[in-house]
Amino acid sequence: MDGDTPGQVSGDPVVERPDGPDDAHDAGRLAVLKALGDNTRYAIYLELARSPRPLATADVAAVLDLHPNTVRPHLERMRDVGLLEVRTDSRGGVGRPQHLYSLAADAPSLGLEPASFPILARMLLRIAASTGADGADALDAGRDQGRADGERLRHRGCLTAVVAQLDAMGFDPALLIDEDPVAGAEAVTIAFAHCPFRDLATQRPDLLCGLHRGLIEGVVDATGGGEVVGFGSLVDRDPCQVEIRLSADPATEPAPA
Repeated sequence: MDGDTPGQVSGDPVVERPDGPDDAHDAGRLAVLKALGDNTRYAIYLELARSPRPLATADVAAVLDLHPNTVRPHLERMRDVGLLEVRTDSRGGVGRPQHLYSLAADAPSLGLEPASFPILARMLLRIAASTGADGADALDAGRDQGRADGERLRHRGCLTAVVAQLDAMGFDPALLIDEDPVAGAEAVTIAFAHCPFRDLATQRPDLLCGLHRGLIEGVVDATGGGEVVGFGSLVDRDPCQVEIRLSADPATEPAPA
C-alpha cells in the first residue's frame, strides 16, 4: 500500500479536499448559530417558520407579547445572517410601508422548524377517524387552546387578541364593525380571507371548523369583554366568518394590531 493515503485501499478514487477549512462557510454557519442562540430571536424564528405567510414586525410582536421596538432589531439581525428575507408592502396607503419577513429560501433548516401544519392536520384527521372524535370534541379542544392563548393576550383586549391570533395563524382576518341598535354594543364580523386548512376543512368541516370556532371562543372567554354570537364555516358560507358582540365601551377597546 506504499503511496496510498492511510486507510485508503489501492485503486479507490481519491477525493480531493480543498486546502484548509472553508472559512466563509464556517463563519456563516457560526453567525447563524449565534443569531439563534438568543432566546428571543429563536422564538421569533420559530414563529416565522410556522407561519403560512410573511409577517410584519407588529404581527410577531403581538404573538410573542413583545414591543415592536424589541422585535425589530432581532429581525434585522437574522436577516443580516441570511435567515430571513424581507419585502416591502405599501398596501397603497399613506405613511411608512411595512416590512414583511419570512424565512429565506436558502436558510439552513438546522432541524428547528416545526412540522408543517397541514401535514400535522392530516395525521390528526386520521387519528380522529380511528377514535371516533367528532365536532364536539374538536370544539372543546379548540376552546382549551384558545383560553391558554387568550390569557397571554388578555391585556390587549378582546377584539385585538382575536385578530392577533387569527392573523398569526394565517387566516388573514378582515373586520366589519357596526353598532348593534338592540344591545347597544358593537357587533363585529371577522371574515377569514384565507384558510390555511381549507382542503382539509372541506373533508371534515365538523373537526377543522370546530377547532377554529373553539379557538376563537376560548380567546374571547379568556380576554372577556365580548361574546361569540355566530360562526359561519365552509358549510355555511365563503369566506367563513365569526360574529362577536363586544360588551366593552369601544373607546376602551384597543385598536386591532
